[in-house]
Amino acid sequence: MKKLTHLSLILLSVTLVLTTRLAFHSSPSSAAPLPAPDAIMLNGAGATFPYPIYSKWFSDYNKIHSDIQINYQSIGSGGGIRQLLSGTVDFGASDAPMNDQQLGQAKTKILHFPTVLGAVVPTYNISAVSQELNFTPAVLVDIYLGKITRWNDAEIAKFNKGVNLPAQDIVVVHRSDGSGTTYVWTDYLSKVSAEWQSKVGRNTSVNWPVGLGGKGNEGVTGLVKQTHGAIGYVELIYAVQNHIPYGRVRNAAGAFVKADLAGVTAAAAGYAKTMPEDFRVSITNAPGKAAYPICSFTYLLLPARIEDANKKKVIKDFLSWMLSDGQEEAEPLSYARLPKEVVGKELKQISQIQ
Repeated sequence: MKKLTHLSLILLSVTLVLTTRLAFHSSPSSAAPLPAPDAIMLNGAGATFPYPIYSKWFSDYNKIHSDIQINYQSIGSGGGIRQLLSGTVDFGASDAPMNDQQLGQAKTKILHFPTVLGAVVPTYNISAVSQELNFTPAVLVDIYLGKITRWNDAEIAKFNKGVNLPAQDIVVVHRSDGSGTTYVWTDYLSKVSAEWQSKVGRNTSVNWPVGLGGKGNEGVTGLVKQTHGAIGYVELIYAVQNHIPYGRVRNAAGAFVKADLAGVTAAAAGYAKTMPEDFRVSITNAPGKAAYPICSFTYLLLPARIEDANKKKVIKDFLSWMLSDGQEEAEPLSYARLPKEVVGKELKQISQIQ
């Protein structure tokens, strides 16, 4: 009898173990699967302008390397620089190169890697006006200084013959957040106007003389769309993808140019061969009849020293991929690809990441 009891206990134990295992494997679970032990996660944050192509790149790279995930938060260039300096991300992104003061705050040397080129365009909402307007540098400066206050001002009308401009108040709209787009816009205004340079200057965030602030391209666009008489500035890709009207700007050669990929490429061409070693360069108000005057590189910002050997290897490989295969994705998404001279210099710079 004792032997039977002992055997029964053994059988009962086996049954319980099998039942538990079956229940575990068959029961649904809402929890996400754990990453593989060798999975690598990179985190970045920064500029809104390159977000569409960065999203495409990071997704495509993950398809090639399923064990690698790159997360990117589109929070603006200023936020990306701050998070990089605080060490909370593996890389930052900015439409404006870091200045000497910011670089001095870094715990290690920061490298700039241009990724693509883009443009900033003036967008507007004027009653009964559907034509593309022409803007001179002086007009844009005086509007943003609050000196030109009506759309039928003689200085605007002079270069827009045949357009019935209304006696409507101009409502200036600008970014409220730290923004590389703002840096490009104010860098341009500083180059074409000594008054702007002395009173306001160039930065990712400035003390605006007049106007309303909107967060991000979407905030500026929303304010312009809902405010009759408004003018704002947004990135070219955002204007194209959202069918937002934008005007031509007179360039350094005196030609009124509407922003497009050809105009952006022309602006970069004059600087490609003389690009400084650290890639920190402004290409606004570029020479050349075809050049659109409000253009910029956008950058990935990376520490020159990366302690995690696996992350370092992935970052270097991704940069090489981005500068080759990744560039093929630029033009379909309304970005201008990097000039080959710049690509060559960047490929050499990758070796500086230790």
